[in-house]
Amino acid sequence: MSRSYSTKKVPSRAKMPTMASFTKTVWGYYNKHRRSFPWRENTSIYSVVVSEIMLQQTQAPRVIEKYNAFLTAFPDFQSLAHAPLRDVLALWKGLGYNRRALQLKKLADMVNSSAFPHDREALMELPGIGPNTAGSIMAFAFNTPQAFIETNIRTVFIHFFFNITRGKIDDKKILKLVEASLVGRNHTNPREWFYALMDYGVYLKKTFPNPSRKSKHHVKQSPFKGSNRELRATILQSIVETPRTRQEIIKHIKRKPSEIDKNLSALESEGFIIKKDRLYRIVA
Repeated sequence: MSRSYSTKKVPSRAKMPTMASFTKTVWGYYNKHRRSFPWRENTSIYSVVVSEIMLQQTQAPRVIEKYNAFLTAFPDFQSLAHAPLRDVLALWKGLGYNRRALQLKKLADMVNSSAFPHDREALMELPGIGPNTAGSIMAFAFNTPQAFIETNIRTVFIHFFFNITRGKIDDKKILKLVEASLVGRNHTNPREWFYALMDYGVYLKKTFPNPSRKSKHHVKQSPFKGSNRELRATILQSIVETPRTRQEIIKHIKRKPSEIDKNLSALESEGFIIKKDRLYRIVA
């Protein structure tokens, strides 16, 4: 569980700090307020990959319970590769963005019989792994100094280095600063340095209006309730429960048939479901 946060205000930055003073501030906070998560205690490749996929677009406190249950049910790549997709999706329920579960399952299928890649470019060839997730896996699983950005890291660098900047800030500028910070202790122990950055970012969000709103890449998430994302998740979960015909799905969910048909077609083309003998069912 997260430790309590200090209520002391972080001073706003009137000018850009030196990298040395910035590093000292972040480490100083982390030494007193380090958060504890199960994926920080277990830094095996599999643990890190599962947690990083789950943490995409989902806050850490919400992930803890699902992460623990997932590793209990599927303790390694081999068990996940052999598991029915239906079981994986059933356990994933509540995390949202089910495409991540499908991608994680496909990833396990690919690496089951081969060594897991230790190269960033090779990692990016795996399902669901973009440049930032590849960088985080390199840092957390292998303790390799690879720069990457996630929401809390972005918050920290915007707060310290772009506090008085007008206009939207491109991640390319932030990434250069992340790379510049990987010196000395931060270079030899990037795993802890990135933990420290993320913990400080969470603190900043609790103390100031979210600095990430100044980012060029900041997108305010639309409400889930009533959205197509909700309908899509409801359709998929209904098929996870039991194979159903189109009419049964329409009767079960009670939404416009045209909306349901559109999502059934999308779920089928993406590899979630198949239609056989008039029944939609989860791909085996």
